[in-house]
Amino acid sequence: MTPIDRRAMIAATGAALLLPLPLRAQTRPEPFSWDRLVATASRLTRTPFREAAAHPGAARVDYDALHAARFREERTLWGDLPGDTGIRFFPLSATAPQSVTIAIVEDGQSRPLRYDPAMFDAPAGNAVAALGSDAGFAGFRVMNAARDGDWLSFLGASYFRAPGPQKQFGLSARAIAINTSLGREEFPRFTHFWLERTGANSLTVHALLDGASITGAFRFENSLGPQGVRQDVTAALFPRRAIAELGLMPMTSMFWYDQANRGRGTDWRPEIHDSDLLSIAGADGTVHARPLVNPSTPLVSAFAERDPRGFGLLQRDRDFDHYQDDGVFYDRRPSLWAAPASGLGAGEVRLYAFPTDSEYTDNIAAYWTPARPPAPGRRIDVAYRLDWSAARAPASDGLAMVDNVWLGRGQEPAIDRIVVDFTPVPADTKPQLWTDIGQGTLVKAAGYPVLGIDGRYRAVIDLRRSGTGPADLRMQLRADGRAISEYLHYPVGA
Repeated sequence: MTPIDRRAMIAATGAALLLPLPLRAQTRPEPFSWDRLVATASRLTRTPFREAAAHPGAARVDYDALHAARFREERTLWGDLPGDTGIRFFPLSATAPQSVTIAIVEDGQSRPLRYDPAMFDAPAGNAVAALGSDAGFAGFRVMNAARDGDWLSFLGASYFRAPGPQKQFGLSARAIAINTSLGREEFPRFTHFWLERTGANSLTVHALLDGASITGAFRFENSLGPQGVRQDVTAALFPRRAIAELGLMPMTSMFWYDQANRGRGTDWRPEIHDSDLLSIAGADGTVHARPLVNPSTPLVSAFAERDPRGFGLLQRDRDFDHYQDDGVFYDRRPSLWAAPASGLGAGEVRLYAFPTDSEYTDNIAAYWTPARPPAPGRRIDVAYRLDWSAARAPASDGLAMVDNVWLGRGQEPAIDRIVVDFTPVPADTKPQLWTDIGQGTLVKAAGYPVLGIDGRYRAVIDLRRSGTGPADLRMQLRADGRAISEYLHYPVGA
């Protein structure tokens, strides 16, 4: 997975780029429908792929220039009704140098918007002001009614993201992942957007995807509610050529270090991460919990499933004291849960991580890879829901959750000690601790309720790794022959 510059991304999606009134070009409307968009995506596969050129002035729009240029508030698109959603736009920049076409859809007709440099209020000499009228848009953001923040943004390749209920951005999603873990990742991009107003806090975004290996039509039905942003996504994909690894419903995040591996961090803050756990809800009711790690070398973890109920990257730890960050508030970062609308069949949820020594690099990716590899000429239809929420465990109702993991040395040489807390475990329950270890052997195990803390059950494992790679620890609490906790997976020594 190619690193993403989080500093530039945060600047682009978080800077107060104020926007203009109806920016409609003086062009004749054209018919628009989902079927037409799908047909367009299908036709693209029969033409050679051409990478869009970067605007020559975009490279000069750095972090400081982007932050200083503000979209003029009076030019916000829509937002003319009380409590209404408004749209503001992003200029091209060094991190998003290719323009996209944006149109408005009304009554089945689309009309493109015209880029105007005057929509941005920029200081003299600012590189945004120097882009010129031919520059075009880089993307857009959807503002809340108070105009003090946005609740959805699309910017760069096929990336998009939303904040949690506390208006804090964190991880990102994207339309598609191509060969992410194979060292030759591709980044298909949205080239055209069609925006359709559906309510005060809702809108539908249609998008055309184009890439060297695949094209696609996407429809995002977006809404903002008290618990955060929800997106119902429909996609029709058309492979141009064979794809070794196709990632559906992909999401991207950052994990530098937490309490289990603070030695990886050089910052004063106790923990720094946008997400701390991959959760997978299996069709059989099993909930897999894979805490994130910052590995010493790139690491791929695969979880074979058939028709999973969903998966997501969660920010489970929401205690401010664990981060002590009063600037970007990692305790407020959203979790993202993907739930398919129908059965996915056989495949794998894959988790890919590579090393980082910075909070500005997204080094985590999770996605669904179908067992049947995509082939040219075979359409792929997918539909799913994305929930951006602060929820602790969207899939773990009724099960004790993995609450904390600590690592240390055992009492003997070359022994790893892993301490795992599960909550809540009722006081009248006497769990049995089930473990299985790959690439290692169990030395000893113990489990007990933590005195003075209701519902917390602690498991302590000593193991000896074999070989040079990490040991794969799997653990679960069981009672009367049934699971009472999430199924923990942890790569000890990664």
